Parts: sequence; structure tokens; C-alpha cells
Amino acid sequence: MPREIEIPRSVLADQVKDRLLQAILEGRYPPGSRIVETRVAREYGVSQAPVREALRGLEAIGVVEINAFRGARVRRPSAEQLVEAITVRTELEKLGARLAVPRVTDADVAELEGYIGTMRRAARVGDPLAEAMADAAFHGRVMQLAANATLERVWRHLEPFSRTYITLVAPGVDRERIAGLHDPVLDALRRGDPGRAAEALERHFEVAGSMLAGLWDAPEPGSPTEGGGALAGTEPAAAGSDRRLAGVRSA
Repeated sequence: MPREIEIPRSVLADQVKDRLLQAILEGRYPPGSRIVETRVAREYGVSQAPVREALRGLEAIGVVEINAFRGARVRRPSAEQLVEAITVRTELEKLGARLAVPRVTDADVAELEGYIGTMRRAARVGDPLAEAMADAAFHGRVMQLAANATLERVWRHLEPFSRTYITLVAPGVDRERIAGLHDPVLDALRRGDPGRAAEALERHFEVAGSMLAGLWDAPEPGSPTEGGGALAGTEPAAAGSDRRLAGVRSA
């Protein structure tokens, strides 16, 4: 019987971090929900040590907050903090669009059109997760086309924070309108106009920020749910054994 490969704890921590981040982005852990170390360790088939390291990594990028007495929760920032994140993301993506324009091919345009189509279909049937994933894929592809590793690295450090809360979980967002805001961006990329692409992205985030400012409910200061918002204390359904980190053991 072949011996199981023993994976260093740091590598396991990265794997757990990636899976937890994906679960957060997919809405399985909504803002304010607890992430229980023992439950995650059992689900992924690892010890608690790499889970603890993974949660610290998520805390470092602003997605999770850890309290000595309440444990780890998915962060629910204020509307002001989210608008600040949008401001930074806007400037990064405007630069990305300008750099991407000379590199955009017909195949890239078709790929980006496909993401917009997915967004529209998801908005019509009320599937915010599918729309959020397509939205993220659209923006991610534009940043890849910029072919600037430093810019993409900085953007990806911020992007999970802003995408998690703005695109996916903000209640009451006009999702069809959000999908439509991508059309001018694509049109500018197709025409090879970097200035128009940057302007379209600025308008995109201006509208998204306005929606968010009017819809995002901040927790009351000093309330039991402060830092967790209205969803604090909620717990996601178990993801099932199929998501276990098969074939590895924590070091």
C-alpha cells in the first residue's frame, strides 16, 4: 500500500487559504459568519495548525477578522471602507485597461463578450453567484491582458476584498444594470481606445459605489454584531467530504 505523501504545513496552509477564500467568494461564508477551525480542519482532512495559518493569511488581506474571544469571522466592513476600496480598484483597473488595449485580440473580445452574456443571463434568473463569478472573470481577464505582473499582483491583493462584498453580497444591487456597465468597457477595448476604456471603467465603479453607499447596512456601534453586520453568527452549511484535501496529512 503506497505511503501517503506528507505535505509541509505551510503548503497545506496555502491550500486551505485558497479553498476558504473561494468559499467566501462563492457566498458559502457570508459576511459576519463564523469560520470554525475544528470544522474546517475536519472538512479538509487536516489538523487545526494549517487552518489557523490560513485564517491569519485571510486576515492579512482584509477578508477575515480574528478575535481572541469570538474566533474568526468573515469581515463585514463599513460602506465607507468599501467605497475606499472601490476608489483604489478604479485607478488600478483604469491603468490595466490602458495597458491591455494594444494586446486585445478578437479572441479576447469574444471571451469578454461571453462573460457579459453570462452576467446578463444570471441577472435575469436571479443567480448572483454566477453573475459575480462572470463579473470577476471579466475584470480578471482585462488585468491579465495588461501583462504587468506588478499591477496584477497589487490588484489581486485588493480584489478579493472588494469583489466579495460589492459584487456578490450587497443586497438590492441592480444586477442587470451592473452587467450593462461592462458593455462600454468592452466597446472601448474592441475599438482600441485606451482613454475610453479608462473612462468606462471609472463610470462602472462610480455607479457601483453609488449603489453600495445607498444599500449597505453598517452595524450599529457597540452592537453584538458590530464587525459582523446583520449576518453575524450565521454559519454556512457543511460543504461535504468531496472538498477534503485528499491524500495529504498535516505536518
